[in-house]
Amino acid sequence: MKRLLIRYKTKPERADENERLVKGVFHELREKSPDGVRYMTWRSEGGTFVHLVETEAEAHADIITGLAAFEAFQIGIRDRCIERPHSEEMTVVGSYRMLDQ
Repeated sequence: MKRLLIRYKTKPERADENERLVKGVFHELREKSPDGVRYMTWRSEGGTFVHLVETEAEAHADIITGLAAFEAFQIGIRDRCIERPHSEEMTVVGSYRMLDQ
């Protein structure tokens, strides 16, 4: 299992646009309902976005990035951001009643 945390900050005037594009990715995921991937995004009031992606196996790594809605999200991401996306592979240390437990 692989878990990635991606964090970035959008320009204040572009945060709503970014949220709309992210919601498009979730819409396409719900329509296609692929196995092997879990995905969640948070947004702060200040325009910081945090994405948590969990894939069961290497074969599932491209499920999200292969979506048309994700490709649309990627267009202009650098222009929408104050702080560019940074990703890190994460390990769960502990969890209490989080993420469908």
